[in-house]
Amino acid sequence: MYRMKSHDCHVFMQTLIPLAYSDLLPKRIWDALTEISHFFRDICSNKLNVDHIERFETNIIETLCKLEMIFPPLFFDSMEHLPIHLPFEAKVGEPVQYRWMYPFERLDITVAM
Repeated sequence: MYRMKSHDCHVFMQTLIPLAYSDLLPKRIWDALTEISHFFRDICSNKLNVDHIERFETNIIETLCKLEMIFPPLFFDSMEHLPIHLPFEAKVGEPVQYRWMYPFERLDITVAM
């Protein structure tokens, strides 16, 4: 977990959380975490279908409500509200791969001494 960049966290959230915690967490907590992982995986896919995006708009609200029932209120700030807006942005801006910052973030500039 040390020195992870946002792309690393993104991959961790999309693929490893559903696999790593399936046996460790109670089912309702694992289901909520898996739903949010699948939401981000689907919203970041190369091809988007308008019908799927409309389904994402309703499902993400339910998923965030499940997370609010699990985690304490102190966990939530304005950032946990932002996934509600992502389906609309996917409709307007098309697939996210053309708009995200990961290619620029991956550049590590180190100075040799």
